[in-house]
Amino acid sequence: MAGRRWAGLVFISIAVSLIIVDSTIVNVAVPSIVEELGISSTEVQWVQEAYTLVFASLLLVFGSLADRFGRRRLMLLGVVVFAAASIAAALAPTGGLLILARLVQGVGGSMILPTTLSIINATFRGRERGIAFAVWGSTIGGMAAVGPLLGGWLTTAFSWRWAFGINIPLGVIILIGVLLTVAESRSDRVERIDGVGALLSVATMAPLVFGLIEGRTYGWWTVTTAPAVGEWTWPFALSPVPLAFAVALVALIGFVAWGLHRQRTGRSTLLAFGLFRITSFRNGNIAAAVVSLGEFGIILALPLWLQFVVGFDALQTGLLLLSLAIGSFVASGIAGALSGKVAPVWIVRGGLLAEIVGVAGVAFTIGPDAVWGPLIPFLFVYGVGVGLATAQLTGVVLADVPPAASGQASGTQSTSRQLGAALGVAVLGTVLFSTTSGVLASALDDRGVPADQRDQVVSLVVDSAGAAIAGLDASPQTQDLATDARAAFSDGTRAAAFTAAAFLTLGLASTLTLGAGARRREERPARSQEM
Repeated sequence: MAGRRWAGLVFISIAVSLIIVDSTIVNVAVPSIVEELGISSTEVQWVQEAYTLVFASLLLVFGSLADRFGRRRLMLLGVVVFAAASIAAALAPTGGLLILARLVQGVGGSMILPTTLSIINATFRGRERGIAFAVWGSTIGGMAAVGPLLGGWLTTAFSWRWAFGINIPLGVIILIGVLLTVAESRSDRVERIDGVGALLSVATMAPLVFGLIEGRTYGWWTVTTAPAVGEWTWPFALSPVPLAFAVALVALIGFVAWGLHRQRTGRSTLLAFGLFRITSFRNGNIAAAVVSLGEFGIILALPLWLQFVVGFDALQTGLLLLSLAIGSFVASGIAGALSGKVAPVWIVRGGLLAEIVGVAGVAFTIGPDAVWGPLIPFLFVYGVGVGLATAQLTGVVLADVPPAASGQASGTQSTSRQLGAALGVAVLGTVLFSTTSGVLASALDDRGVPADQRDQVVSLVVDSAGAAIAGLDASPQTQDLATDARAAFSDGTRAAAFTAAAFLTLGLASTLTLGAGARRREERPARSQEM
């Protein structure tokens, strides 16, 4: 029986790998997608955000549904949906259809992730649970780094479409393995799902991420480029972006108020508000969101810079990022050796410190004439940090959560991570492209380039997410402009890396209170014995 549990953990980890690899494998393939489908820089962000946004919005919903209808059942359904959407993504003839397929992938992914956590929480106990969470977390850290290597190889040797096609055989392996090794589990309490809460959670996330991504396109306050759908054009001077932020704020207030109202009346809530009274759960979720914001945002910028500025192909980019994967796998061994000897929260803090050092080091290394050598040690250190922090943070967040609430709790924890990841891609993507635009425009002004030509070059470079730099460099008349574009894109990537380091520093600061609950729990029995 014990052997079956651990075999099941293997297939659960593969299921996690499926969705994590997919969210990172695309980054290396994006330059090839840009060249073949001709998508803009905004669409580049949406290729990632369409997946992440739906993923984050529905995690709470499916966490609760898993408790009610069966965790294994929902995970298997998620694998089927994810694999079907992967086929659609692999065959997509346009950027719009690719984004649509990514939306559906997000639905499947949001079924898989919280159910893997809740299955682990319900299946393992005591020290075994800590080991299982470490394996789960190390899988996330490792696969986040292996994804670019796999994507680079598939894109270079075959096509970017195989970056999605690889999900099909993986899906089949997961389906068979889970059916054979994972037992079904569900909550003893069967309650009606909070539909209003689900709608309000989506209404909070969708306009927030929309505003962060589209602000530089449509204007942060007044309209710079009017949105248009068919023949209809946005008729107001006020940009839709501040309106989107206002809708998100109102929806967030409504979500919290509605959830507290349902809790007071004894009905089920989408978010387990009562769990936030648990110190480790509350503070851990805050830390998870901030950490993910810093971790996943930088993965968007680096492959674009490596391929369009440094001149790597997709495979070379993946090989360079392999140092991150090696660091993450090394971290899993370190975390295992420290288990039971060092408090998990200190391992999390050590991991975050390593991440900060690694990302800041990468930022200092970035430049238009950068070479690959100095990047390797910093990416390795960053990978060690990701492995340590990711593996242990999950266990810290869910350590005091009752198994009956594991679905809601894991959904909340996963939502915190994905909310951070979604905001990370949106915020750091905006930093990357806005900085590139501003620096390039200034450099062209210094060259005395006429305003019309300047705006055309800036739009060409930014809208292509850097892919146009090679074309500028190919013509003797525009080689100087290509030099400026490389420098500007490097400045944008550096700014994104420093922004990621800043958020990781905030994440480290937010972990300083994570040990308080544990200390209080230890002190209470001690006082009881004295009395």
